Amino acid sequence: MAVKTNAMRILDREKIPYTAQEYCHDDGLIDGNSIAAKIGADEKVVFKTLVTKGLGGGYFVFVIPVCRELDLKKAAKAAGEKSVAMIPVSDINKVTGYIRGGCSPVGMKKLFPTFIDCSAQNLVSIYVSAGKIGAQVFVSPNDLARVCDAKFASITV
Repeated sequence: MAVKTNAMRILDREKIPYTAQEYCHDDGLIDGNSIAAKIGADEKVVFKTLVTKGLGGGYFVFVIPVCRELDLKKAAKAAGEKSVAMIPVSDINKVTGYIRGGCSPVGMKKLFPTFIDCSAQNLVSIYVSAGKIGAQVFVSPNDLARVCDAKFASITV
């Protein structure tokens, strides 16, 4: 990869091994299922990063397989909130420093409480956004949890 992203620099600094994977996004398709197809990976190992806001006003990050949906009730329970709601797409950059389609759980503006779907614990490595559209990193879910101070939880439908 020609240019390292902030997420990659953080992984390097923390001495976390990863493999960078680029993909073509000229067609405008940046949804998780399309990305999985573009990098030739099973949808069960490609994860998306979702940002929510709790009833109390705090932000929470959820990392789930692209082939699954976030269960907002399970997510709220994991976060210790009465409820959580997805933030508007227009707020993603303001809250995280990333843009839609390039939101990584690593290197957000602030370290928000982060939860990784427990299905990741059965996998050796998972793909997550490297922090820009067109780039993914393949990393151990345990290493990802360590760098994001994340917990594993059952958070999908």
